Amino acid sequence: MKADSKGGGVQSVERAFDLIARIAGGHDAVGLSQLATDTGLPLPTIHRLLQTLVKLGYIRQDAARRYALGPRFIPLGEAAMRSLGEWSLRHLRELANLAGESANLAVLEGTEVLYVAQVPGRHAMRMFTEPGRRVLPHCTAVGKAMLSRLPEQRVRTILERGGMPKFTPATITDPDEILAQLATIREQGFAVDEGEQEVGVRCVAVPIPEAPTLSAVSVSGPLARLTDEVVMRIAPLIARAALAIACDVGQETRP
Repeated sequence: MKADSKGGGVQSVERAFDLIARIAGGHDAVGLSQLATDTGLPLPTIHRLLQTLVKLGYIRQDAARRYALGPRFIPLGEAAMRSLGEWSLRHLRELANLAGESANLAVLEGTEVLYVAQVPGRHAMRMFTEPGRRVLPHCTAVGKAMLSRLPEQRVRTILERGGMPKFTPATITDPDEILAQLATIREQGFAVDEGEQEVGVRCVAVPIPEAPTLSAVSVSGPLARLTDEVVMRIAPLIARAALAIACDVGQETRP
């Protein structure tokens, strides 16, 4: 294997992970020519690396000779989610204590929001945000916070493929209205779910900056307690927790 003269890394490993990241970032299987365009690597190099990954089960090749993630990544992804949840817990505990309500961590997986960690607040109540629960992004503050980090076309693709069912009278089902909200979210720095997933429950979320996967931190509780005044008070606390989690994850992943 060839060492990279700039960083001392192994060039073939760096190239393989670049290919994996680009394949994972698409919504469909990807062909060799597209990967060559995206990476600038020669076709023979891409083909050689992919064939090794296919044999190992990390990449699968379909009948049209396009490539997608393979089944070997499933347990790795589950382990990574558990680790992310564990890294975040101390920050979620502090946030729940300061906010007085439940603090949550979620990631975007394809077209769904996956909750990976939660710390109940002082007024514990059962809500849809328990770890392992999957919901759609259009009706949750964490979902909208994460969508706000994506380009418009990708947001439209996610909304189209996942669907925008109406769960409560407040659920937004128009993609253009969601996109307008995302502009506001980017400007103010946080997203709010006004009972759009569950009647009577309000949620405030902030995306985690520079995270390796799209993720967000939120505080959720009854609408009667999460008033506009409370939202403005806790939004900076959520942003601080999101930044702290980003710093922890960065330290764990930094060589």
